[in-house]
Amino acid sequence: MRSPASSSVSPIASNRHPPSVLKALVDRRLLRRQPAFEHAEPPPLARLTAVVLPALAAASLTSALPRTAHGEPISIAAPAPRIELPAGRIEGSRAQVNGTRLHIFKGVPYAAAPVGASRWREPQPVERWAGIRDAKQFAPRCMQPQSFGDMRFRSASMSEDCLYLNVWTPARSTDEKLPVLVYFHGGGFQAGDGSEPRYDGANLAARGIVSVTVNYRLGVFGFLALPELAQGSPHGASGNYGLLDQVAALRWVRDNIARFGGDPQRVTIGGESAGSASVSAHMASPLSSGLFAHAIGESGAAFASGVPLQRRDAEKKGQAFLRQLSAPSLDALRNLPADTVQTASRDHESSSPEAALFWPHVDGYFLTEPPEATFRKGAQAQVPLLVGTNSHEADVSWLRDNRDLAPAKWRDLLTSIFDDRADEALTHYPGHNATEIANASSALAGDLLIDNGVWRWMNVHRETGHAPVYFYSYTHTRPPRQDTSPDTHPAAGAMQSSEIEYVFANLDREPSYAWTADDRQVSRLFSGYFLQFVKHGNPNGPTLPNWPAVREDQGGLLRQVIDTRTQTTVDRSAARQAFLESFFRVHSPVRKGDTAS
Repeated sequence: MRSPASSSVSPIASNRHPPSVLKALVDRRLLRRQPAFEHAEPPPLARLTAVVLPALAAASLTSALPRTAHGEPISIAAPAPRIELPAGRIEGSRAQVNGTRLHIFKGVPYAAAPVGASRWREPQPVERWAGIRDAKQFAPRCMQPQSFGDMRFRSASMSEDCLYLNVWTPARSTDEKLPVLVYFHGGGFQAGDGSEPRYDGANLAARGIVSVTVNYRLGVFGFLALPELAQGSPHGASGNYGLLDQVAALRWVRDNIARFGGDPQRVTIGGESAGSASVSAHMASPLSSGLFAHAIGESGAAFASGVPLQRRDAEKKGQAFLRQLSAPSLDALRNLPADTVQTASRDHESSSPEAALFWPHVDGYFLTEPPEATFRKGAQAQVPLLVGTNSHEADVSWLRDNRDLAPAKWRDLLTSIFDDRADEALTHYPGHNATEIANASSALAGDLLIDNGVWRWMNVHRETGHAPVYFYSYTHTRPPRQDTSPDTHPAAGAMQSSEIEYVFANLDREPSYAWTADDRQVSRLFSGYFLQFVKHGNPNGPTLPNWPAVREDQGGLLRQVIDTRTQTTVDRSAARQAFLESFFRVHSPVRKGDTAS
């Protein structure tokens, strides 16, 4: 899960000097720092979260469709569509994609503005409005310190008043209701927006679904936890406001999506990175029960070490932030301008990166225990799951040019993480020469950051769930940007978030890339799988290569490799993921059955 590119690399929370491979990672600053979290946990877990995750962080179908510049749907000069909602009437816009007429509604409120006395409270119902509300422009994005380099927003501004969603739906006269995709954007719970062009739902809607993107509170506004806030809550909980926003959006979809032609009984939730972690959390949350029928997760899970936080750690972070602001009361804190709170949060993070980032936690309300504990009991949502990762979630291929990489230093790094299991780790992450170390660094960084959590999510749902699981590895390398410097290292594989334009069939919305016929082929394939899954809970279709549900086969688990040559293979990472899982079973608080206390 990404965090803003501007963040500095965390200092080493260890009495050891970092091995040269870590120092190289820090000095080159080619990898964005991921949130790291403090635990009352002895090494090596503390070193894992405070050293390895920050240092080994992730780096920084459309050709046939009639489009305008930058892939925008063709606007239609016709009466604007209107819909009557319980809170009032809205007026959207019309468009056409590949002969399919669409109705598009942007900036639709699903909850009241979380400002003033509603700041750091559970989302409240939308207040009625008079007249016709314009729904032709994206609403402001939620407060955030700075976006990632791969984010482009179509929202014109940023505001604390940001609880809005966007709907793309076919313009149809039939009473038949269509399946629905509700998608949560990524951004490390610190950044992102449903207006990003890569999430645009027009192309998917033109192929027979209703597509919805959702904004939710981020960072300090979405995840500040304090005992004082919990005391004022009817549920005795604080924080997780961003996840509660998502629940409110899902309830809005349940109650209103039929007015847009959608079927509330056929809702699929999906997301990438933090959005994917959100999906895994919803599968474990009692508040989300019954609100969706299928789940999609791309490159993120609330199963990693320190995700979610324990309540005491989340509140400890909140209290440190509160001391910095010197606000005499919660009322005073809620009355501070949003920009002041955001600036204070950014300054706090700069002074103490590990302690500052606000993050989901086990609050006793949205999450009564770590999600993995819920899954292991078989108490999760029993829905079909499509989940996977990209081949290079944390690429460090530039290390191949670093001649300072020595096998002894690589072993020192593994020892600093795995202690007496370093020799075993070395069999999974071999480092006999610089090339092997570069490859092992990328694999280890990806596993610790993304892959192991996703693998555990997939595997435990396969073991305790009663619905099929479809597991993928996305390996297609996105082409370089057309303005890329010739000195830039080419991507070694599929980087984190590089699949999004493909699954939404939105290559033409990203004109800065030199797309090829292979890219369009992969987009048709991947978006086809997603559409079939949204419609049927099964990605297979008559024109798509067969994708079997996960099962043990030839000593491993079946996994669909998605690329120009798509095929079913036996997962080759299973042995090292099982090794990490056994390590976390001893060293991770998630394995100890911690609750909200």
